[in-house]
Amino acid sequence: MDSAAAPASAPDLGRLPTWDLTDLYPGPDSPDLTRDLERTEQEARAFAARCQGRLSSLTGAELGRAVAEFEALDERLARIMSYAGLLYAGDRSSPEIGRFYQSMQERVTAISVHLLFFTLEINRLEDADLAAKLTAPELAKYGPWLRDTRIFRPHQLSDEAERLLHEKYVAGRAAWVRLFDETLAGLRFPVGGRDLTAAEALNLLSDRDQSVRREAALAIGGVLRANLRLFTHITNTLAKDKEIEDRWRSYAQPWSARNLANRVEDAVVEALVSAVKAAYPTLSHRYYALKARWFGQDRLDYWDRNAPLPDDDDRIVPWEEAREIVLSSYARFSPELAAVGQRFFDKAWIDAPTRPGKDPGAFAHPTVPAAHPYLLLNYLGRTRDVMTLAHELGHGVHQVLAAGQGHLQADTPLTLAETASVFGEMLTFRGLLDRTTDPRKRKALLAGKVEDMLNTVVRQIAFYEFERRVHAERREAELSAERLNAIWMEVQTESLGPAFRFDESYRTYWAYIPHFVHSPFYVYAYAFGDCLVNSLYAAYEEAARQNGSDAFARRYLDLLAAGGSRHHKELLAPFGLDATDPAFWGKGLDLLRRFIDELEALD
Repeated sequence: MDSAAAPASAPDLGRLPTWDLTDLYPGPDSPDLTRDLERTEQEARAFAARCQGRLSSLTGAELGRAVAEFEALDERLARIMSYAGLLYAGDRSSPEIGRFYQSMQERVTAISVHLLFFTLEINRLEDADLAAKLTAPELAKYGPWLRDTRIFRPHQLSDEAERLLHEKYVAGRAAWVRLFDETLAGLRFPVGGRDLTAAEALNLLSDRDQSVRREAALAIGGVLRANLRLFTHITNTLAKDKEIEDRWRSYAQPWSARNLANRVEDAVVEALVSAVKAAYPTLSHRYYALKARWFGQDRLDYWDRNAPLPDDDDRIVPWEEAREIVLSSYARFSPELAAVGQRFFDKAWIDAPTRPGKDPGAFAHPTVPAAHPYLLLNYLGRTRDVMTLAHELGHGVHQVLAAGQGHLQADTPLTLAETASVFGEMLTFRGLLDRTTDPRKRKALLAGKVEDMLNTVVRQIAFYEFERRVHAERREAELSAERLNAIWMEVQTESLGPAFRFDESYRTYWAYIPHFVHSPFYVYAYAFGDCLVNSLYAAYEEAARQNGSDAFARRYLDLLAAGGSRHHKELLAPFGLDATDPAFWGKGLDLLRRFIDELEALD
């Protein structure tokens, strides 16, 4: 495995792995990449010449073979964009990589124009006609993909309008997203005499030294304010762009398209949001008041929100220890799950070190079934970083298991995509908790888990509320930077509660949140996944008490292997769970309440 030494600022991390993208392509100038581009363009043109305008006349078997050909072409294009996207995520400060990424977006978009007709024509097939064709085995295997493609039928535009939107994407929304990414990657935050990346500066908000936390927090707010005009313009432009397309497609609300893409009913999302907001006083408000008492204060400064507890040793966890913690926790639940996870460490599928220009967050990218997923981390050795590793490895394992569904049906809706990641976190947390007997360390570990869950549930629903208010107001007029700041402070104050003092510098923190730019209204999926996993884990504990944990693990692996082929109601039924039940979300929040109860008992 290629590796890089840990940076001088973190000498105890050990050697951190970097990914090897040659499993996708040897390099940006490789003949393999050039050949795939040229071959795919020729085959896409030939496919359109044979099939365009003829789908209704094809037999079920012929349409099934056409879908298989479309899948192969689309998978090849996805492989190209996965390579370009991962290369770009590794260094957004490189002009050469930026140009390569943009040129690949433009070339792939131009090629995929020849394939655009296919789903448009599928959506124009009459239900009875398609039902008759689906009796053919060649087409029946793609039934879930056809079902999910056709849910967008009411929002489909004319072929000419669809082609225009498709071709303009690279010079429209994608260009603004790239501007945001490159701007954020290029920012430096002066802390302690050093110019830090966003990931490094944000990491200091959990430093043991309050003066370091304060300096980092003020630096983040100051740098964001200095660039606020640009971030405000990007936000307004993308919100307006979305409003125009939503209006043309007749979506009722700014979040309607996301719910449809997530295969989740509006009422289910509203029930989740309502349940979490109603629980603010018993969750975040209660916990942070408790934390303030631990710090001997009536109220906390906002930069103390993720501070280690006063008696937490806050030790650094070297990479090899983090790997053992996560894999052993996975193995206790399912050796098969751990074996799949082991492959990410044995092969060059993880990029862990922080470095200038690198995407400051963390993600798991599935690439395509013919290859394998890659994980991006910014590992700095804290317990939260171990949990992030467990989270992203959960995504990666899910993507490996779902690959058997094929390119068109492997992708999981965002709501269910967070199941494996959050479940992986819970397994790892339970593993750490079980091996911790010291009461002070147990308290610190439990508090850290509560904070992670609050960040996943409460904070993400607050983010979702921020987006809803911004997009609703943007439909009326452009928002000023101060109005965006004000909305941010309204939702933060409401969600975090009266235990905080918010400095003026915090008003700009909305500007660095990438999900607002990359995937509008994505964020509720984290809360969905966390609450779902809490209920799922409770079912697992009950199964373990009845000596049925092996059967539970088998059902869980089957859920992951289903990919996007089944609806959440069908997938959860074997566990006795139903996300459409209004009481479901309350049950999911109960575990978080119990953790806070335990902390109060230890106080």
